[in-house]
Amino acid sequence: MPTYAYEAMNAAGKPEKGTQEAASSEELIKKLRADGFFPTSVREQKGGKKGEAPKAAAAKKKKKGFSFSMPGGVANKTITLFTRQLSTLQDAGLPLLRSLQILEQQQKPGKMKSVLGKVCEDVETGNTLSESFAMHPKAFDRLYCKMVAAGEVGGVLDVILQRLADFMEKGERLKRRIKGAMIYPVCVIGIAVAIVTGIMYFVIPKFQEIFKDFGVKLPLPTLVLMDGSKWIAGTYTKEQTVPGVIWVMAFPFIVFFTFKLLRKTSFGRKAIDMIILKLPGIGTLTQKTVVARFTRTLGTLVSAGVPILEAVLITRDTCGNYVFERALNRVHDSIREGENFAAPLRESKVVDSLVVNMIDVGEETGDMDVMLTKIADNYDEEVDVAVGGLLSLLEPFMVVVLGGIIGGIVLALFMPLVSMIENVGGGGGKK
Repeated sequence: MPTYAYEAMNAAGKPEKGTQEAASSEELIKKLRADGFFPTSVREQKGGKKGEAPKAAAAKKKKKGFSFSMPGGVANKTITLFTRQLSTLQDAGLPLLRSLQILEQQQKPGKMKSVLGKVCEDVETGNTLSESFAMHPKAFDRLYCKMVAAGEVGGVLDVILQRLADFMEKGERLKRRIKGAMIYPVCVIGIAVAIVTGIMYFVIPKFQEIFKDFGVKLPLPTLVLMDGSKWIAGTYTKEQTVPGVIWVMAFPFIVFFTFKLLRKTSFGRKAIDMIILKLPGIGTLTQKTVVARFTRTLGTLVSAGVPILEAVLITRDTCGNYVFERALNRVHDSIREGENFAAPLRESKVVDSLVVNMIDVGEETGDMDVMLTKIADNYDEEVDVAVGGLLSLLEPFMVVVLGGIIGGIVLALFMPLVSMIENVGGGGGKK
């Protein structure tokens, strides 16, 4: 009788691993469910002694010379296209290994081709598809692998791949909309900063020489402008070693890398996520985006047959915001203790009452995945509206700010010019 290695969730929501003999994987799944477990992965052990643990088998494989490491991840767009193609091939009835080999041959030389080559080798040696994917976390994340594992256990891999492709395509569409909306204001602000910096570096020093030759007493706004020009040119003080123009050019990169470093720390990530949600305009857009992402993720996992506790944990780890992670952690604890989904989500106050009520109805009717998908579709539309509203506010705001900056520069330059004209006119009258 063959021996199977399994992964399952117990009644308390904790993961369990082990090995057990059974006539078939279906028989073992039924037995595990009868014992109160929720199986997430069942595979027959090959190439090892009876009862050998999965980790030992992996170690043996590693000793044979298998190793793989990627310097970087694979683009989400590439993974999405691969998933759609694989689901189509599986729906057409092609064997899994043959489907993977076809897609691997179609790939251009690069990271994805290398990953698929290793996946084909792993599947050919007897590993399941989900296990093969899990060995490449920079290409296939935890959510992806768990959904594939659920499809393998349920025998509906083609359906799960189709749902996964739909999920990834909608996620990519949402990202493209947000990034596309941000291009315009970023370009306008960048060009405006470049123009103002050029004025300060090249034009203002010429006026400074004119004012110095005429011996005009400069008003405070003009003095501030001249000091700013000196700092930009690097002549503000003798001790200044780096021109200000360098700092202006480096400022976006400094902010970007500082943001990345802070996000890597627990305290910095918490602080940034909480601050972003409180910012006017941006906070509302972020909230709607995260709600759309986490409801679609959870709905996709539930519809794929992933146990609810495992689905909530995966959703928590992929939602991308600390505030929502904390709320989903409470939801997980609540479900594990036998309570419902909606109550802790309502107490956290991170989502609208409409979302909570729809989830509550989904729990009562048993259509949680359908309700979550409807919520995600609704919030996708709201994100579009929020992006449009934010852009309509940004355009006049940028015009006012840039107009104020240019107007301030012009005013600071013309105030001493007026004084010069008056002095010249007064001197001419005396003669």
